Amino acid sequence: MTTLFAETALLPDGWADNVLIEIDKDGWIVGVDSFKTVPANSADVEIIKGPLVPGMPNIHSHAFQRAMAGLAERASGKKDTFWSWRDTMYRFLALLEPEDMQAVAAQCYVDMLKAGYTSVGEFHYIHHQLDGQPYANKSVMSQEVIQAALETGIAITHLPSLYAYGGFGEAPPAEGQRRFINTVPALMRIIEELHGEFKSTPQVTIGLAHHSLRAVSPAMLHEGTRAVRRLLPDAPIHIHAAEQMGEVEGCLEWSQRRPVEWLLENGAIDDKWCLIHCTHVNDDEIRGLAKSGAIAGLCPTTEANLGDGIFPLVKYFNEGGAFAIGSDSHITVSVAEELRWLEYIQRLVYRERTLIKDHDIPSVGATLYDRCLTGGARALGRKAGRIEIGHRADVVVLDPDLPFMIGKLRDHILDAAIFASNGSPVKDVMSGGRWVVKNRHHKREEQILAKFRKVMEKVK
Repeated sequence: MTTLFAETALLPDGWADNVLIEIDKDGWIVGVDSFKTVPANSADVEIIKGPLVPGMPNIHSHAFQRAMAGLAERASGKKDTFWSWRDTMYRFLALLEPEDMQAVAAQCYVDMLKAGYTSVGEFHYIHHQLDGQPYANKSVMSQEVIQAALETGIAITHLPSLYAYGGFGEAPPAEGQRRFINTVPALMRIIEELHGEFKSTPQVTIGLAHHSLRAVSPAMLHEGTRAVRRLLPDAPIHIHAAEQMGEVEGCLEWSQRRPVEWLLENGAIDDKWCLIHCTHVNDDEIRGLAKSGAIAGLCPTTEANLGDGIFPLVKYFNEGGAFAIGSDSHITVSVAEELRWLEYIQRLVYRERTLIKDHDIPSVGATLYDRCLTGGARALGRKAGRIEIGHRADVVVLDPDLPFMIGKLRDHILDAAIFASNGSPVKDVMSGGRWVVKNRHHKREEQILAKFRKVMEKVK
């Protein structure tokens, strides 16, 4: 049993003082109580020095792309878009073997933990060898990613991605996509193997990703969804949707429907789904997505870096839509920056301030943090995002000695952490009941960095 005592902690009903939290050996919160002072039997209690908040779920990650950060910022001499960036990404991933995947993912996950993410949704589509042939162990790439998560301590929802085509209408895949290609039965064998291996590991959840409507046929989407529902009825299902106008135009030509519109009409979308990006949606799609209960998975730093566009968050928020954040391509890895961009982009569009706020929570920082905790935990299919009995002990200690944190109380703590931070405001991080970052240091960061460095020597 681990017992924590926090002078101030963010509980589901708001901030509380003098909070005692009991955590069992498997990482579950089994007790939460408030006291006026430190309990008398405090010898076995760990005193938390700083505001304690739930750790943030990161709902969308392509971990291997962390090694690309900063390598795709040069002008090509032609119009540079998401599609030209994608060509660069294809050339980069052709260099990665399974051991490289683990090294890069581990470094990415250390960066996430130090930023205050305590769980990650890994949208994983690199399954095969460099020539497109399956490895002898067909799930080896997934296993390497999961082992990276276990090594670093971050909780992972692993989402093997169904990918079969190079474009709408079952267009043949390009050469750069050959490592991704699977049938539904082949992908389900990977999912079944991973579920069998990790079903008793609380830090690992298995789900399914359909890469996009351009990469799967309607028949495959329905077949894959039914197959994973038979095996894992509550598994999260993710899909990229309407990230780029080129995708919207291609979907209209193929189906006379926009991507989110098609999914709402044909995909049996419900609260187990997370639609990633949804950058280009109209008012009807906004209302339909909010009503469906699905999560909008928003990745503002990546969407800005790739020139994707702007998700209409104010309209979606006002419709009661659920949303969460992800660092996606990991051009940067920062909880504060993703949340800050969610609000700042909308301010630039509307030329107003304090747009994403709840009538009951006038603090923009607290509203953003609360909504992304709730939406993120649901998108990852995990009992997390709350300091509450029956949830995972995923918590973050913010640094009270940073200049912009001094004197901040209650929701001003989150406002300052999100909008006033120059770097990470995170001091300590616990994931699944284990301290994985203490005083801004991950216990294995030197060894993990050394392996990452060797991979970067290959790709420079």
